[in-house]
Amino acid sequence: MEMEFSSRVQQKVPLSKIATNDGHGEISQYFDGWKAYDSDPYHPTRNPNGVIQMGLAENQLCFDLIQEWVLEHPEASICTAEGANNFMEIAIYQDYHGLQEFRNAVARFMEKVRGDRVRFDPNRIVMSGGATGACETLAFCLADRGDAFLVPTPYYPAYDRDLCWRTGVQLFPIICDSSNDFKVTRKSMEEAYQKAQESNIRVKGFLLNNPSNPLGTVLDREVLKEIVTFINDKNIHLISDEIYSATVFDQPDFVSISEIIEEDGVRCNRDLIHIVYSLSKDLGFPGFRVGIVYSYNDSVMSCARKMSSFGLISTQTQHFVKSILSDEKFIEKFISKSSERLAKRHSFFTGGLSQVGIGTLKSNAGLYFWMDLRKLLREPTVEAETELWRIIINEVKLNVSPGSSFHCSEPGWFRVCVANMDDECAKVALRRIHKFVLLYSKGITEPTTPKNHCRSRKLQLSLSFRRLDERMMIMSPHSPMASPLVRAT
Repeated sequence: MEMEFSSRVQQKVPLSKIATNDGHGEISQYFDGWKAYDSDPYHPTRNPNGVIQMGLAENQLCFDLIQEWVLEHPEASICTAEGANNFMEIAIYQDYHGLQEFRNAVARFMEKVRGDRVRFDPNRIVMSGGATGACETLAFCLADRGDAFLVPTPYYPAYDRDLCWRTGVQLFPIICDSSNDFKVTRKSMEEAYQKAQESNIRVKGFLLNNPSNPLGTVLDREVLKEIVTFINDKNIHLISDEIYSATVFDQPDFVSISEIIEEDGVRCNRDLIHIVYSLSKDLGFPGFRVGIVYSYNDSVMSCARKMSSFGLISTQTQHFVKSILSDEKFIEKFISKSSERLAKRHSFFTGGLSQVGIGTLKSNAGLYFWMDLRKLLREPTVEAETELWRIIINEVKLNVSPGSSFHCSEPGWFRVCVANMDDECAKVALRRIHKFVLLYSKGITEPTTPKNHCRSRKLQLSLSFRRLDERMMIMSPHSPMASPLVRAT
């Protein structure tokens, strides 16, 4: 009886409005796809018909290089016989500015990724628990509840969580579309700014992701200069999220906002410029939670450093990261190999998709590509996109993320992550996409099949899959393939 009373009392105790609002953004197909994978994960032997995770932007292509380095440098860890002498020094309290050697190494790595065309001051590096914490820290520093940041669409779904959930800040979209490959223009920036003002929303900043997630594209110098001019004219802040800067695998090269503001003839108040960085994507260390705020504004840097005590990077992690980043010969090898392997994996998928008439946005960076399935929609609506996404999740067993979850203005685009799997899994994933496109375009996989045709439809689908499997086993992903979808266009 006493336990029942206690249970009823506990149920009536309310939580905070911040904790219980839906600002975290988990009610989204982006996160629903992850849940579908978690409940039925693919494994080549234990669950070969499970869901393949293609919704996670994780870089696993060079873990073998990292593992080799770790085995050759046991002193980098304080938990080995070779590194144990540093245990007490690392284990006790440290200044929340971060280890000086760590900040030096991160600054040098950021310079190297940018081709040594710019210099970074280690004393301006502020630690954070991943890029998530870095984004939120800047939102707290730069804006008040109800203020807004302009952000070009499509954009990373978790920005809604990272910048808005606990701060009360808004994200206001700058609508971009495929007519110019989703490039942001001065006109689109001005239109978004004007709409925000008409809605009595105060714009405090501009959130830029370069290279882009989900597009996999880099911004050229002229566009970056236009953005800098825009934020300078409006006197609003610019947050440049550059966490994919070392994932560029083809021309054109990545250009950092830090390079633009140092160019001759560029007029800019540097107090408005802030960079978010991490090692989650470039080195494949998301579990280490190494996030960085780099601000040219002294007041922001001071405020962010105070806030960093809520999301510090462990000194053990700092010690290890410092050790690996300080080995410049290894880092050069890693960046080169990573670029080479990303290019190969990107070509494998995009080349394979082209053989069944599926296009992708031309891209040269990131751990994913932007796939165009607009031809497969029954109508150009978000509802039709959602229907197609459900078929891909439930029948094809691939977790790809629909464009609507990235706030894309055009239904039918999907982000496909390709760097979080081995070569064999990649082949299985491509084979599934091939079969799906070829069969779906014939209407075989229509979910609303009349009951009396169900068995024959399933048999036709099964036989078609089997024949296509046999055919694809002897083909490279770049071999010509006759597609009914190609013939229909």
